[in-house]
Amino acid sequence: MAHCAAVPLTLSRKQERKVRTIVASALAGQAVVRRARIVLLAAEGLPNARIAERIGCSLPTVRTWRERFRRRGVPGLFDRRRRGRPETYGPSERLAVVATATSAPPEGASVWTRTSIAAHLAERGLAPSASTVGRILAEAKVRPHKVRGWLHRADDPAFWAQAGAVCRLYLNLPPGTLLVSVDEKTGIQAKSRRHPTLRARPGRDERREFEYRRHGTVSIIAAMDVATGQVIAQRIERNNSAAFIAFLRQLGQCTDPALRIHLVMDNGSSHTSKATRAWLAAHPRFTVTHTPKHASWLNIVEQWFSALTRRLLRRGDFASRDDLEAQITAYTVRYNRTAHPYRWHYDAEADHARYLARHPQPAPDTFTQAA
Repeated sequence: MAHCAAVPLTLSRKQERKVRTIVASALAGQAVVRRARIVLLAAEGLPNARIAERIGCSLPTVRTWRERFRRRGVPGLFDRRRRGRPETYGPSERLAVVATATSAPPEGASVWTRTSIAAHLAERGLAPSASTVGRILAEAKVRPHKVRGWLHRADDPAFWAQAGAVCRLYLNLPPGTLLVSVDEKTGIQAKSRRHPTLRARPGRDERREFEYRRHGTVSIIAAMDVATGQVIAQRIERNNSAAFIAFLRQLGQCTDPALRIHLVMDNGSSHTSKATRAWLAAHPRFTVTHTPKHASWLNIVEQWFSALTRRLLRRGDFASRDDLEAQITAYTVRYNRTAHPYRWHYDAEADHARYLARHPQPAPDTFTQAA
């Protein structure tokens, strides 16, 4: 018995482009891709029986999706949204879940969990399961298990002047002056693993024993020559004015007497104490520029501390405080062999714009600096 050939589908260029995009998409569902392939083959003029054979589906399936596309176009390839089971918890109950998750945790806890939220609501006549609480929170994009730190820096007109002073120093090194960035890194833990670390090998990452022994902490003070990038670092037993002044004396002794010494440092207590200020006043060879409050990252020696942490301290194994000090010294010596000035950029435009929005009066200029 002869069968009449089906009339080919006619696709506009836009429809064809969208259907081919569905076929090529790695995110489209398998069923939707199959429907799109049916439409493309039908547009080529293939009969329904040949399409069913090529796709591997039944003849009624081909007829269904040809007709669906003819009536509704590309949207017809997707399933219509079904009603499903009525919601067990309405807007009021969902609001109660969100309100609980965004309130202060119960006494004796610092964070809400799905289980604790469900138990808290059960005491008030609601009985959502922990998984239901999780779904409601996910829909509302509330994540009580996550926290993001932030620092509130109060508006201070002096910030711009101080930041600008530091940036100008980096951009224009004063002639006849050694520009030094100084800071301390305290509480470095000397820890050793109870069992040896197994180094990485092809097909296997490095393996480290979880348990470790503590051998105390070490604090260091470091100074970077901004012009060359070279660093001197030494151990200090206490981070106080006496240790800082002793370090400045040593810095002066190992520096060409013809050079003035200009220090860039933060507002730490040992840097601003009465004893330190008195010593600096008695030694006019030393001058100081302080970084603004909450902007110690403008102190370029912090870059060196960051590299020290990543390359040695974070995964190091130290048998004692003396061993930790020796390894820091070895790192510093190796670093100085190839030291070069740090190149970094500070763009204050965004902060400056926010400042101007809150303060209509003119503010100091901002700086984009590459030192």
